[in-house]
Amino acid sequence: MDEWEFLNNVTNGFPPVALALLLAVALAAVMVCIVGFAMHGVNFLKYGFKQMVLNVSLEKRFDDLGAKIDGLRSEVDGLRNEVDNMRNEFRTELQTITVNHFGHLKNYLGVLNGILLDKGVIDNESRARLDNELRGM
Repeated sequence: MDEWEFLNNVTNGFPPVALALLLAVALAAVMVCIVGFAMHGVNFLKYGFKQMVLNVSLEKRFDDLGAKIDGLRSEVDGLRNEVDNMRNEFRTELQTITVNHFGHLKNYLGVLNGILLDKGVIDNESRARLDNELRGM
């Protein structure tokens, strides 16, 4: 007994109205499969007709999101430029402070050398060496 004989025995056991109804359901299922494969391809077996197709409103949302991202990029670039400007200003101020600070420090160290000489802590030779070091700064 092969498959066709089994199918013949099963169909002979049904009444003709039930068999016609079963045939209509089978044809409808075949049509649904054909339409599903035409619309979605192999993904029809996995997702069925519930697959989401991008519509205009969803595409608009993505475009709006892209515009917001571009706006954020321009803002970040502006902030980056401001930070660079602040960094350059800070370097300039630091160089100015460094020059002024060492100028005041040299004067202070010169006065300190004189006080140490007056108190007798250092002699003239040590003071001359310290003054020479200060001039070299």
